[in-house]
Amino acid sequence: MTNSEVRKTRARARIRRFSKRTKLTVFRSGKHIYAQIIEPKTGKILASASDLKIENKEKSLVKAEQVGQDIAQKALKLGVKEVVFDRGSYKYHGRVKALCEGARKAKLVI
Repeated sequence: MTNSEVRKTRARARIRRFSKRTKLTVFRSGKHIYAQIIEPKTGKILASASDLKIENKEKSLVKAEQVGQDIAQKALKLGVKEVVFDRGSYKYHGRVKALCEGARKAKLVI
């Protein structure tokens, strides 16, 4: 197994322990970052956010934090207060960490 597969397996094992919580999933591309709130039972996407609509010429870390705050506000409007963070095969570092910290600043419990 490669390092990314090991990270992904470890992260998904934690998610299975908290399987009753709603999931905050992150996808990161070379230029952009996306976040989704997914219901655990049905797999339905409740809310999503990305940095595609952010017009600022800011650094990617600042945009990721704004995406985290945006997804947290959408989740709180839906009544979701606690989520489990699904980072997939990404390290908890850089843009992924900034997104998570932005969601925490907006009062989402991770």
